[in-house]
Amino acid sequence: MNIIGNGVDIVENKRINKLIDDKKFIKRVFTDKEIRFSKNIKNKTNYYAKRFAAKEAFVKALGTGFRNNINFSDIEVINNKLGKPKINISKKVRTFIKKKFKLDKPKIYVSLSDENKHSIAYVILENT
Repeated sequence: MNIIGNGVDIVENKRINKLIDDKKFIKRVFTDKEIRFSKNIKNKTNYYAKRFAAKEAFVKALGTGFRNNINFSDIEVINNKLGKPKINISKKVRTFIKKKFKLDKPKIYVSLSDENKHSIAYVILENT
């Protein structure tokens, strides 16, 4: 395993709970697919908080934060049928990774967890 970056982020769920009623915030931070999937989720606060944390952890793993024209909506966090989270990235982010790390297809690992007050995400980028 050749790790090229890792990132972690923790979010206070109360902070996200205050923001999720703001349609502009939701549209700016989350993809259409993430928003559609949220319709079937009872605890929307923790759903959005974990994804917010994952996006922050991902840009930390890149080592850049939200720079180089990378936006929240360029990073999508979805779950497979068994509930395992996965990060999809936009073409713009793929191009950035190719340029910065000289690799075409990074392997992205993501782990999400939440409690009553906090949500956390951990991301590892691997050169495959």
